[in-house]
Amino acid sequence: MEYNFDEISEVDLAYKLLTEAGKDNPVYFKTLIRTIIKLKNKTVQNEAAAISEIYTMINMDSRFQHMGDGLWGLTDWTPPETKRSSRSRSTTAKASS
Repeated sequence: MEYNFDEISEVDLAYKLLTEAGKDNPVYFKTLIRTIIKLKNKTVQNEAAAISEIYTMINMDSRFQHMGDGLWGLTDWTPPETKRSSRSRSTTAKASS
């Protein structure tokens, strides 16, 4: 599928790239961001500043999940946390035993 990368934001492009990578393939943040810069033909004076800017946008977007060791994936890839009520019930049951 062809995309006009000029019409898509860096964050939406990151989401698209991670979606295409699949849940078993989190991507190292610098690789992800450098791919975004390349696809958007973005002129970069200072690569570190460009990486920092895009990294901040990704970090603030709830669709993305830091997977550890600089790897990023999508929040959709991880199961929701166990509800606290089930944990508190097991703790209560242990305390009353």
